[in-house]
Amino acid sequence: MSTETAAAVKPSSPPSFAEQFTPKLVTTFREGYRLSQLRADAVAGLTVAIVALPLSMAIAIASGASPAQGFYTAIVGGFLVSALGGSRFQIGGPAGAFIVLVAATVEAHGMDGLIIATLLSGLLLLAIGFLRLGAYIKFIPYPVTVGFTAGIAVIIFASQIKDILGLDLAGPEPGPLVEKLPVLWRALPSMGWSTLALAGLTILSIQWLKRRAPRVPGMLAAIAGAAAATALWDLPVDTVGSRFGGIPSGFPAFRVPDFSLAKAYAVFPSAVAFTLLGAIESLLSAVVADGMTGQRHRSNCELVAQGVANIGSALCGGICVTGAVARTATNVRAGAHGPVAGMLHAVFLLIFILVAAPLASYIPLASLAGVLAIIAWNMVEKQAFWTLLRASRGDAAVLLSTFGLTVFRDLTEAIVVGFALGSMLFIHRMSQVTAVETRKPFVPDDGADDAGEDGRPYDERSMNDPDIVVYRISGVFFFGAAGTVGSVLDHIGDRRRALVIDFSMVPFADATAANTMEAVVRKAAARGIAVYFSGLSPAVRREFFMHGLRPPRVRYESSIATALSKARRAG
Repeated sequence: MSTETAAAVKPSSPPSFAEQFTPKLVTTFREGYRLSQLRADAVAGLTVAIVALPLSMAIAIASGASPAQGFYTAIVGGFLVSALGGSRFQIGGPAGAFIVLVAATVEAHGMDGLIIATLLSGLLLLAIGFLRLGAYIKFIPYPVTVGFTAGIAVIIFASQIKDILGLDLAGPEPGPLVEKLPVLWRALPSMGWSTLALAGLTILSIQWLKRRAPRVPGMLAAIAGAAAATALWDLPVDTVGSRFGGIPSGFPAFRVPDFSLAKAYAVFPSAVAFTLLGAIESLLSAVVADGMTGQRHRSNCELVAQGVANIGSALCGGICVTGAVARTATNVRAGAHGPVAGMLHAVFLLIFILVAAPLASYIPLASLAGVLAIIAWNMVEKQAFWTLLRASRGDAAVLLSTFGLTVFRDLTEAIVVGFALGSMLFIHRMSQVTAVETRKPFVPDDGADDAGEDGRPYDERSMNDPDIVVYRISGVFFFGAAGTVGSVLDHIGDRRRALVIDFSMVPFADATAANTMEAVVRKAAARGIAVYFSGLSPAVRREFFMHGLRPPRVRYESSIATALSKARRAG
């Protein structure tokens, strides 16, 4: 093999610490950043800011926070995600997937509890990133993410029914769906027709503009039209001003929440849920951007940036930050060159609240509810959901379990149960592909097994010796398949004098597998049967050695052919 060929097939070494944690902003500037690229980033940043403007308010309101907190999250969190992140095009800010978690945390622990949970989540994300665990986030089964996202979409839509219909409730709106729907049903006679009309027109306008004028920011245009109609005709509907008193027209203020260990302990489960969902959402968004551009993100660097962004957002009164798929995709389609676009998107949002904050008071909550209804509809991966339902019973069970628990029980419980079911399904499938094949009478299937160590063919007698039995194990030899393999190997006749077990098709063996083989060797030794292992990879051999499977208890050979030769001579 030539030097060039050897270099080509040599596996690449893992990236260094500096390579993994260098922000894409630094990489962009090292490549050379020109004025034309700044113009492209400015246009993309303005485009994303126009999209983020209504979403930041709508998501914050639906989460039980104020519109200002949504803006602060997008400004502070969005700037830090782009400045420090490992994705060239990631846009950070409040996300619809967090609405249910944030609302539940506010209801249970108050706003200070939410801020502390967001701070803890930021610290956990920093730890996950610096421990280089970003690559493991992708191990969440696909049916779990699809079912979880669909369940969140259902809850988001249900939370907007009150504002879409303009209902007057006798008391607080219940959080759980089973309790919420009867309350909403009883309040139907109080439905406000003006509110329903505004919400309906908002939805129709956004959809119409998306089809007929895709370059027009449909959400912003629809909300601006609804706000103008509300102000001109003095419509009897709730607005941002009537419910929240408008939004502040100043910079986000630095604020440290009242912290106590008891409070931190109480909100820690919420912080863990924020961390898991934030990591999944942000890396998913980065992967989407990679697919659109051909770039590659740095997952651990991205998680560190998400951690810093959540800490910064919390200290400025914001809520949870994560990578937003829709805004990131918009950034790519708008022609962004690098992270400067995301930083400028945050600057443009800041300019809006400094200059045009009073205009936000006229925005009707019904139109924001209409925006969230569209977000909920778009969140559901309808084709993927239907495909998984038909793919297999196992995938359908994981999907429906996650979906049902998300809607009717608890989000964290849904992720844990869905992941556990998905893992069990994977273990079952892996155990099904692990097989034990008897090679008696032995008929070689390749040239390597056709000859002995001296290169001469074996005679018929050596290949069909009734005193030698040969087995070949194929597939991953792990705890899920160890019982089956062990039961097959237990059926060894006392009259055999040698047992040859071939591992050339076993890429991995765990401690349970090694313990199973130790039991087989022990039983064989009690019957006076010599045991030969052939074709082991270094990793499998090392695992077996750790469990006491060493010569002379076991004889290790490179192939079945050499093992048969040694067994024949020993006889």
